[in-house]
Amino acid sequence: MTSTQTRPLIVTRVRDQGPDTRSFDLLPVSAEQAHRVAFIPGQVAILGVRDEEPAYFAFASAPEDRELGILVKRGAGASGKIFEMKEGARLDLLGVAGHGFDLDRHRGHDLVLVAMGTGVAPLRSALRHVLNRKADFGQLVVLYGARTPEAFCYRDETQSWEDADVELRQVISRPDGHDWSGPTGYVQSLLDHVLPGLNSPVALICGSREMIAQTRDRLQQMGFAPEAILTNY
Repeated sequence: MTSTQTRPLIVTRVRDQGPDTRSFDLLPVSAEQAHRVAFIPGQVAILGVRDEEPAYFAFASAPEDRELGILVKRGAGASGKIFEMKEGARLDLLGVAGHGFDLDRHRGHDLVLVAMGTGVAPLRSALRHVLNRKADFGQLVVLYGARTPEAFCYRDETQSWEDADVELRQVISRPDGHDWSGPTGYVQSLLDHVLPGLNSPVALICGSREMIAQTRDRLQQMGFAPEAILTNY
């Protein structure tokens, strides 16, 4: 699903989230109280800046949040230009793409959210949305992998997730030279430790194509039905 109405946006907040990664809060230029952009968790914003090909960023905010949120890794083209933007800068929302996560179909289930790197953005959108209607779902588990401890995004929010009874497990793949006492390896390795205690769980997966394929295979080997494994594209 893709919408095509162009809406100018203004950057309202920029935060460093990790090495070469920043989060951006955005509002339509004409908006006062809320963004009023229709999307569901897991969908993707198509963003344009002058003289560059459009770039695609999963929404990191819940649909009901006041502002739109995205996570941007330093890169070339539009991504590079957006990465360098400051508060007050403008860009265009060209559309919304992707099928996202149809969470309403999975009410009553435990949810396992599996993310690697900046793939945490669409899972943050889903998690914030679910936490606003927590009674509709069962246990919530977040499995989050990054290369180094500094590469975990939204570190200022993880305590509030745990305070809301979200089980958060983090793993890093490059522990050498870092002060890290937690598990090491890839995020798929955490699945064995959480799934046995869950009731008919549904998995939401975001990361590289390789990580998604490996995680899907692992889940199916563990008995997950294909319809209980959700990706946002």
